[in-house]
Amino acid sequence: MATPDFILDLREKIGHASLWLSGITAVVTRENGDVLLVRRSDNGAWTPVTGIIDPGEEPAVAAAREVLEEAAIVAVPEHLAWVHTIPEIVYPNGDRSQYIDITFRFRYVSGEPFPADGENTEVAWFALDALPPMSDEMLARIRHALDGVVEARFAF
Repeated sequence: MATPDFILDLREKIGHASLWLSGITAVVTRENGDVLLVRRSDNGAWTPVTGIIDPGEEPAVAAAREVLEEAAIVAVPEHLAWVHTIPEIVYPNGDRSQYIDITFRFRYVSGEPFPADGENTEVAWFALDALPPMSDEMLARIRHALDGVVEARFAF
């Protein structure tokens, strides 16, 4: 995955120390209920579109940007679905990061999905009853975005 320049700059100063980052997840759906998923090039996992919020960027804007950059899809946010933290990740190079994830439900507007930026090897629409194998974490993000509850959830 491409590491944003601001993180590379921080890493020059803090080395491998744990870095607290803000991330987004965009659960994009079409009218027929299909959900957009990407297959990550770094680990082969199927996930909704995810990404890191740039400094000063609004979270929903970051999510829309990531959907366009990663999948060549234009989509608009419908609602904030879930805000939670994920456990610390230790990357192969020793960098450590922990994320607050802000999950949104998005509505498809236009575009034909394809892996647009090299961060993914595949992009496809899936029916909810035919999702590929995914982590419980990613399934929870999809579930929260699509369960019909329009109030945001906050982990306690």
